[in-house]
Amino acid sequence: MASNSKNLAELLNNDATLTTADIADGAITLAKTSGIGGGGKNLIINGDMRIAQRGTSQTAAGYGSLDRFELSLSGATATMSQESFTIGQTDVPGSQKYLKLAVSTGNNNSGIYYKVEARDAVSLIGGKATISYYAKGTSPAAGLEVAIGWYDGSTASPLASTSVTLTSSWVKYTHTFDVPSISGITLTNTNAYLEVHWIQSNSDTGTGAYEVNLAQVQLEEGETATPFEFRSEGQDLALCQRYFSKVGFPSYSTLCVGQYTYNPSTNMGVTLLGGTPGGQMRVSPNMTFPDNSAGDFHAKDTGGGSKTLSGLTLRGYSGGGVVQCTAQKTGSGFGSDDVIINVDVEGASFHFDAEL
Repeated sequence: MASNSKNLAELLNNDATLTTADIADGAITLAKTSGIGGGGKNLIINGDMRIAQRGTSQTAAGYGSLDRFELSLSGATATMSQESFTIGQTDVPGSQKYLKLAVSTGNNNSGIYYKVEARDAVSLIGGKATISYYAKGTSPAAGLEVAIGWYDGSTASPLASTSVTLTSSWVKYTHTFDVPSISGITLTNTNAYLEVHWIQSNSDTGTGAYEVNLAQVQLEEGETATPFEFRSEGQDLALCQRYFSKVGFPSYSTLCVGQYTYNPSTNMGVTLLGGTPGGQMRVSPNMTFPDNSAGDFHAKDTGGGSKTLSGLTLRGYSGGGVVQCTAQKTGSGFGSDDVIINVDVEGASFHFDAEL
């Protein structure tokens, strides 16, 4: 220890400035500074399971509940949901939420998938990666496969994997993998990613039920599992919005502003107010309004007239999250004084999907 190292009380009471001479040798380590200033060591977004923009439960395959975590069924029947810890629990220190996968009928390759965008995983190439997480539940008959591997949209690398037998109590698991080779993989492809999964293995075709509960999922470079990196909820939401975001409009509000009327006159260019929350998304997103139909939207003219839309589609997407749409109307067309699009029902919600 440095001979002139000081205790915290002395520093707070007497010193205005902390210098390197005031710090004991070896007192500050990577593990002890985890989470200070964001860090960025954890390649998993929403690893503490607090963000669920689409909803808190899903039974269909794909993305439908917890952001960035994908449900694979592959013939299985299952429910994936966001669950809450009891306030004050100590089994998974610091966590409020966890992911629960309840599989009633299993099948091979069913389970939980996470895709790390290739641009965020390049530091792992040729080295080692460590994944850590808390889990409990019941494993498939042949064990729960935990693995990582590359995929570029058409070609997959070999997997680095292990098998886990879950118990009824929360346990922290740590696995260090040699990151698979990228030979034959084109990581510059738009849809390239490093996959992480917790699944019923491909060779296990049993149909038995199993359950996986996950919390504090972290993937980091190197051979050491450091303490979980907590981000603020706002930070994780902003990171999730690169892949999925939604914007809502209250009842009877203006949601689009017209740019011009063009041929055919049944189409009108408009700009969605507000654009995509969080700014630029990974790629031009797929736009849907799952709680509404085109008939809920109306073009309004300066004289107070109203025309019901027959369609509202994505026409273009530009930097900063600006959303250009085409408003469509069957029959008589738009006029030059049709300048806004309103929603005339109990609000509207637009979803923008740019997931891997």
